[in-house]
Amino acid sequence: MRVVNIHEAKTHLSRLVEQAAEGESFVIAKAGKPMVRVVPLENAAEKAPPSRFGFLRGQINIPDDFDTMGQDEIETMFNGGK
Repeated sequence: MRVVNIHEAKTHLSRLVEQAAEGESFVIAKAGKPMVRVVPLENAAEKAPPSRFGFLRGQINIPDDFDTMGQDEIETMFNGGK
């Protein structure tokens, strides 16, 4: 693993962060003593968010007439009982 002194890390931070994001971990050292390790996060961009569509599949049933359920009652309420 590459060791970078703190001055070089400050000078080239953008480049080093890009390299770390691409998978190249490195260590930042102060006076030759390793201080921190910079590692890429899990590829959040590549991970798709969990799919919410269909998450209850198989657990509930939606009737075939779902779109028209209670239509007569609703029309009666909106038309003032006529």
